[in-house]
Amino acid sequence: MPDYHDDLRLAHVLADAADAATMDRFKALDLKVETKPDMTPVSEADKAAEELIRGQLKRARPRDAILGEEYGIEGTGPRRWVVDPIDGTKNYVRGVPVWATLISLMEAGEGGYQPVVGVVSAPALGRRWWAAKGAGAYTGRSLTSASRLHVSKVGRLADASFAYSSLSGWEEQGRLDGFLDLTRAVWRTRGYGDFWPYMMVAEGSIDMAAEPELSLWDMAANAIIVTEAGGVFTGLDGRHGPHSGNAAASNGLLHGELLSYLQT
Repeated sequence: MPDYHDDLRLAHVLADAADAATMDRFKALDLKVETKPDMTPVSEADKAAEELIRGQLKRARPRDAILGEEYGIEGTGPRRWVVDPIDGTKNYVRGVPVWATLISLMEAGEGGYQPVVGVVSAPALGRRWWAAKGAGAYTGRSLTSASRLHVSKVGRLADASFAYSSLSGWEEQGRLDGFLDLTRAVWRTRGYGDFWPYMMVAEGSIDMAAEPELSLWDMAANAIIVTEAGGVFTGLDGRHGPHSGNAAASNGLLHGELLSYLQT
């Protein structure tokens, strides 16, 4: 199996740089925010962080392609870095500390590109999570000061904690009835939103998470971290990986039941 240690170390360096840039503008009174064509917000910090990451990648990995939320795809080849400079921009612009930079390396293989490295860095929370294919998932302050992640062992839906982002997306897709039935079947529900539920699945502090509409940069880093922690990450169609345009993550024991509620 390939060794991705150097790529993971680079991803941490990129996250360090992004953390410094995003924290510098967090809660700034003069932060500039625009509305994109899809009616979602983008701040000057989103753009600056992605530009910073792209610049460092071009120097460190000039042969690799880069896909980012703000500036699209650049380059070709079997290796592709996928970047969401600020996942949770709506939180960021309102001063809510639940946001993160998501960085993933994907490699071409069977079934298309698959994530092999992922880093999720949430500096306002003082947290970071990461994983590399075949090497496990971790959280901590650095590569040398970390704890390994493991999903929970909860095996009954009635004992499970389920997290989501909002109700509107489920309603728009005609999946609200199944979603509500699921919330009634589980022990606890919380709307943490964005990257955080997936990291909590990986940590074992919750058991399931799902969202009805997402982009690749929202999922790639989360997917490898969840799977390397022993969990399962699929689309609502059951396809493994971050390619379905939506996501369902669990400890694996509950995945079939999770999908059965949300597929219709």
